[in-house]
Amino acid sequence: MPNSWSSSRLDLHIDLDTTGGRRAGLESALRKAIRQGRLPAGSLLPSTRGLAQELGIARGTVSAAYDQLVEEGHLTTRPGSGTIVAGRAHPTPAPTRPAPTPVVPRHDLRPGLPDISAFPTRAWLAATRRVLTHARPGVFGAGDAQGRIELRSALAEYLGRTRGVITTPERIVITSGYYQGLGLLCGVLAASGITTAAVEDPGHNVFRGVVQRAGLSTLPLRVDAHGARVEALTSRIGAAMLTPSHQYPSGVPLHPGRRRQLCAWARTTGGLIVEDDYDGEYRYDRQPIGAVQGIAPDQVVYCGTASKTLGPALRLAWIVLPPHLVPPVVRAKQEADLYTETLGQLVLADLITTHAYDRHIRATRLRYRRRRELLLDRAAAIPGLTPHGVPAGLHTLLTIPSDGPTEPELLAHCARHGVALRGLTELHHDPADRPQGLLIGFAAPSEHTYPAALDALFTHLTTRRGSL
Repeated sequence: MPNSWSSSRLDLHIDLDTTGGRRAGLESALRKAIRQGRLPAGSLLPSTRGLAQELGIARGTVSAAYDQLVEEGHLTTRPGSGTIVAGRAHPTPAPTRPAPTPVVPRHDLRPGLPDISAFPTRAWLAATRRVLTHARPGVFGAGDAQGRIELRSALAEYLGRTRGVITTPERIVITSGYYQGLGLLCGVLAASGITTAAVEDPGHNVFRGVVQRAGLSTLPLRVDAHGARVEALTSRIGAAMLTPSHQYPSGVPLHPGRRRQLCAWARTTGGLIVEDDYDGEYRYDRQPIGAVQGIAPDQVVYCGTASKTLGPALRLAWIVLPPHLVPPVVRAKQEADLYTETLGQLVLADLITTHAYDRHIRATRLRYRRRRELLLDRAAAIPGLTPHGVPAGLHTLLTIPSDGPTEPELLAHCARHGVALRGLTELHHDPADRPQGLLIGFAAPSEHTYPAALDALFTHLTTRRGSL
């Protein structure tokens, strides 16, 4: 049986000038490719037979060219490994200023990140095998801008069962993450004549930027211990964008009375409620609070994502829409990127229908609850740190007193020692004279590194603030 390298057909692009002869032209072209770095050290070259056939020249000519470059030290041959570019032939690059490299924190305690080391790899592989085993050829063709019907059907059942969402597969659109979904929706709203959207203050500044770039002006809704102050909503506001189950970043749920007031505003004025249920699966002291969408399904756009349960790299999210918004959002999705990647949708659908998704969420829910409790125990030992929010989600807000180091000073001090956090003030519309605080994500570190991450956090907080 021939060696794999000699029977393989490797593509090799070279500019062959045969003016001075074919062998000389081949040698010159290979030297140039090596010196320019297009053939870096260790690159495997095609077999003499394969390259001769590709170039339409004699095999002996290729062999002679290879031998010459071996003599010069540009190439080397190894029995059973073929002809490769020699290490010492690697070009020496001209001195350049090194590009800045992002600093990777030793302990990542930023909010909104799940423990990706807990990704259900076995379940995902098993689901992938099932999907590929039974896949029809059409699965590998162009997809549906609205999303695979398998995933939309699975989500309709799952969201109704776990979040109280009232929907059908026809009202669901799959997007490549919540970021894209929000941008598509806001573009549709702006095109329909809506000019102003109310957003929580404090709230997620990145998503506030998405709303503004779509052409909508944003009106801040102040947040207190009962959630967003929805009484400030008026008829001139076309949409209200909220996180009712677990307000970001304060961590409080929207009070039942305010939920009713919010839905009444939407029904009376024709306004649209956009519900970001970013971590609704994670409530630790009781059953999760149901979605607002279940109260007013024709006035609410419900948004969910796999980023917090599985991982942001999957780029899978969903929007449950009132019927009149489905066609324009699907068109916007088609114009944006045609459709979301198909195989991931089918695998997630399999995980949901086999209840592997439920099992994963229950397992992570137990771990995250223990982590949150440990975080609060450590914070209670430092006077001046005040936790906020209900037992839920992937982060906790700790506000800090005003008679000590500022939030930026604490963040910078922790960052210098490899601990990544997020501050509260940047999430306000107007950071001036607003409470300062630290958002601590307790989910991102792996199970075995989380205790060390907390040790580092509170060691450096104590060092910087003294007794706070």
